[in-house]
Amino acid sequence: MYIRFLKQIYYRLPTALKLLVTILVLMSFFGFLIHLTEPVQFPTVFDGVWWAFITGSTVGYGDYVPLTPTGRIIAILLILTGGGFLAFYITSLSTATVKHEQDLENGKLPFKGSNHFIFIGWNERTRQLIDIVAEKHPSIRIVLIDRTLHHLTYQEFPVHFINGDATEDSVLEKANVAYADRVLISADITKNERQSDQFTILSTIAVRGNNEKIPIVAEILSKIQIENALRAGATTIIRSNDFMSGLFFHELSHRKTATPFEDIIQILRQQQFSHMKLPKELEGQPFNLVLNEMLKKENLVFGFIREGNYYMHPESKHILMKNDILVSLTRW
Repeated sequence: MYIRFLKQIYYRLPTALKLLVTILVLMSFFGFLIHLTEPVQFPTVFDGVWWAFITGSTVGYGDYVPLTPTGRIIAILLILTGGGFLAFYITSLSTATVKHEQDLENGKLPFKGSNHFIFIGWNERTRQLIDIVAEKHPSIRIVLIDRTLHHLTYQEFPVHFINGDATEDSVLEKANVAYADRVLISADITKNERQSDQFTILSTIAVRGNNEKIPIVAEILSKIQIENALRAGATTIIRSNDFMSGLFFHELSHRKTATPFEDIIQILRQQQFSHMKLPKELEGQPFNLVLNEMLKKENLVFGFIREGNYYMHPESKHILMKNDILVSLTRW
């Protein structure tokens, strides 16, 4: 019964580990056998096992050598069996390593870590985002899910790639979404806006179903789908079309001495937007005084939100009131 149990455990082991166990047992057997055959030449079992490994691997240091015909026959059997097992073990280990690397690059392996970022969708935006995150927060691990990409090397992009459809629970489980820190769903620019938004919303539903509390940043192209994305569970909506339209207008109408696009890009890469409630001691104070006080705390205030309305770069004498939300820039 006990032997049957050990056999069941043995056959369930991975191939490389199974070969290693076989080699250890085989070398121990030959080491014990040579110790019994020539106890003077091999004083301890460990000396015999050492000789078995050295002989089986064809290294042959010559510090222990069988002298009797029986001992030499044992050495021949060892070379014929043990040497083959050792070579096969090394070959199998190398093959397993190469296969693991290929499976990783082809997006077949699950992610085992936690507190990671999950990016859904592969395009130029996510490509550049990976570079920015790697530069600003190199300790954060990134999992990329995409159904169109079939190969991605870690050496080129430091992400754990998973090939699959993010609307499927099995794919999200491979990304370990239950233990992720946050999720970004990028719009699929290869499809029309309606199809792209539908995929984003379905992915949002799937992610929210697997993790009730995780922040989800979703890119929505059509205004009419924003409410659906929020109902699906998106925490933040990125309205890329609205942003680009406003930027286009700014570029068309700005003064020649300014570079709006480059200015915004640098702000987003070097600073972080922050919303904070107006401190009680600053209620009823003019904007210029609030600006100076907040600068002392390394916060550059450039506007405020009142009852859902934005007031950007207001007049210096504009009085701020209770419940106003300050819009500021802070360093990363």
